[in-house]
Amino acid sequence: MRLLIVVEWPKGSRVRWEWNGARFARRLEDVPAPVNYGFIPNSHNPADQSEVDAVLLGLPVPAGKRVEAELVGAVLLADGDHKLILDPRGEPPSPEEATALKAWFPAARKPRLLSPAEAEALARAMLKNGGR
Repeated sequence: MRLLIVVEWPKGSRVRWEWNGARFARRLEDVPAPVNYGFIPNSHNPADQSEVDAVLLGLPVPAGKRVEAELVGAVLLADGDHKLILDPRGEPPSPEEATALKAWFPAARKPRLLSPAEAEALARAMLKNGGR
């Protein structure tokens, strides 16, 4: 399943450009992002009443850039604010990426990585309009 992600927070950066539905607002985070972080346009996450969150593996991508990539997994979180994992090459997270991604979330959120098949079922349940 290929999806479009809009990057808000580039990998390795502490500067996040958070989308509020109308514009981007600059925010400085405490730690740099271990992956590119953003959202799936035309989607809705009932857990936080915002767009569905996603991470993009690979090299840093500038904030505001739109990238189409393959769904390769998801981070399932206890609070229901799950994150889809995308990769331009269609490669699942490496062991190092998986460890860094899970460590990025507080233990209380109980992060668990889903397989591509599990992630696709989750994405279909979360997305409206195909995430395009």
